[in-house]
Amino acid sequence: MANTWWELQILCEPALEDSIFWRLEDFGSRGTASERKGNSSLVKAYLPQFQAELLDLAALALRLRQDALCVGFSAPSLHWQLIDEEDWATSWKQYWQPQEIGDRFLINPAWLPIPETERLVILLDPGVAFGTGNHATTQLCLEALEMRLSKVPQSFTGSEQTDPMIIADIGCGSGILSIGAVLLGAEKVYAVDNDPLAVQSTFSNRALNNVNPESLIPAEGSVDVLSKIIEKPVDGIVCNILADVIIQLVPEMTAIAKPTTWAIFSGILLEQSKAVADALEANGWVVATLWKKKEWCCLNVRRS
Repeated sequence: MANTWWELQILCEPALEDSIFWRLEDFGSRGTASERKGNSSLVKAYLPQFQAELLDLAALALRLRQDALCVGFSAPSLHWQLIDEEDWATSWKQYWQPQEIGDRFLINPAWLPIPETERLVILLDPGVAFGTGNHATTQLCLEALEMRLSKVPQSFTGSEQTDPMIIADIGCGSGILSIGAVLLGAEKVYAVDNDPLAVQSTFSNRALNNVNPESLIPAEGSVDVLSKIIEKPVDGIVCNILADVIIQLVPEMTAIAKPTTWAIFSGILLEQSKAVADALEANGWVVATLWKKKEWCCLNVRRS
C-alpha cells in the first residue's frame, strides 16, 4: 500500500454529492466520505500519490466545475493536500518501470538496471517533483523536443559552425525535459521552477545522468529569474505547466525570445487550447501544430 496519499476536499451543494462520488470513483479514489458544512456538503476522497499528478488534480477540478454548471449548480471548490509524507517515495517505486517514449527516449528509474537499448536513456529519481515521464503532457513534450531538435543540423560543411542551441525549460519539475534536450544536442538549457524541491530534483537528476553542469543550469524562480541569468534571447522554450499560468507568462516569455525562437507548450487540456493559442497569437506567436494525448494537448509554436 502507498504510504502517501492525496486527500481531496470538495465543498459543494448537497445535490451534487452523487455526481461527485461518481467522478471520484472514475478518477481512482480508494475511499470517499461526506459531511454537512452548513448548507453545503464537504466530500473527502483519498488516493495514493503515485496515482495522480498535480495536472491530473487540476483537470479533475475542471471536470467537477463543468459537471455542476451543466446541471445549473454553482461550481464546487476542490482543495488537495498530501498526508503522511514519511518515506513517501518508496510507496510508488514498485509501480514504476522503464518506459519508452517517442522514437528515441527511454525513461529509466534510477534504482533499476538499465536494459540493453539504443535509445537515449534518461535516469530519473523525481523525488517530490512533477515529471516521471508517465504523464501524457511530459510524453508530448519529449516527443515534440525529439521532432524539433532532430531537425537542427549538427554542423555545416567547411569552416562555418552552427550556433549553439540555447533552451529555456520553464517549470522544470524533475528536469526530465531539460535532460532530454541536452541528450538531443542542445548546447545549454536554463531550467527554472518556483518549487525549491523541483530545483533540487533537477540538480540531482543532472548528476545522475552525468550532464555537464555548464549544459544544464537550474534556478529557483520563473521567467523573471530566467531573464536575469540568460546571456541573450533563447532559441527554444519548453513549458509544461498549467494553461492559465502559460497565458499569464506569455508576455514575459516573448521578451526572452528572438524572431526565430520556437516553443513547446503543454499542461493544456484540449478545451483550454484555444485560450492559450489566442494569448500566444496576440503576442506574435504562430501555432504550427497541436498534438493530443488523452485529454491533454501540446502546442508547437514559433515566432511570426
